[in-house]
Amino acid sequence: MLRVDRRVGTGIGLPMQHEPSGEAEIEEQVPVEDSVEAEVAGQDEEGEEPHAEESSAGEEEQAEPTAEEQIAEWRERAMRSAADLENFRKRMEREKREARCYANQALLEELLPVLDNFQMGLQAAAADSESMIYRGMEMVKKQLDEFLSSQGVEEIRAEGEIFDPSVHEAVSQEECTDSEEGKILRVIRRGYRMSDRLLRPANVVVRAPEPDETPAPAEGEENK
Repeated sequence: MLRVDRRVGTGIGLPMQHEPSGEAEIEEQVPVEDSVEAEVAGQDEEGEEPHAEESSAGEEEQAEPTAEEQIAEWRERAMRSAADLENFRKRMEREKREARCYANQALLEELLPVLDNFQMGLQAAAADSESMIYRGMEMVKKQLDEFLSSQGVEEIRAEGEIFDPSVHEAVSQEECTDSEEGKILRVIRRGYRMSDRLLRPANVVVRAPEPDETPAPAEGEENK
């Protein structure tokens, strides 16, 4: 706005003076909050630069493996897979072989008591070895032995052997001066094994150990 001094003549021109207005001052002044935000933004931009440099340096350090390293890695994986496959094949073959070998184990274990009764009948018929009953039972006994042999079953040797707790089961002890200590005198029930598995231990009578002949010390000697 122009102020005109009414006291001065209209013919004389005076320089125009602008009166500062409130709106202009508000536009020219920079808000304090905006300046602070600008400074913080500038600091953030300056602070982000090192992080960007660090990330780029990390990417450079984690470089991709070379072709030779990749080839070596895949070769190692292939060798490991081949070894695992070979071990699996051997394990399956062993399990199949054991399944074929011991498939009839339960059946043979149930057959053993029948065989025991047959042995008792054969011993009773042996009183008349010329009878047809005894001869027929001998033929059946031979067939049973051949069948057990074909299944890998064999009788455990016991009579006259030294007692072995892994295949023998002592049911009693007897004194005998004609045999050494721990020797088997008689077999009560026969034992059988199937290949390397024990079907049933042999029940035996073992020679009793000799009693200790050392006289016991008297009470007075014990106190001494």
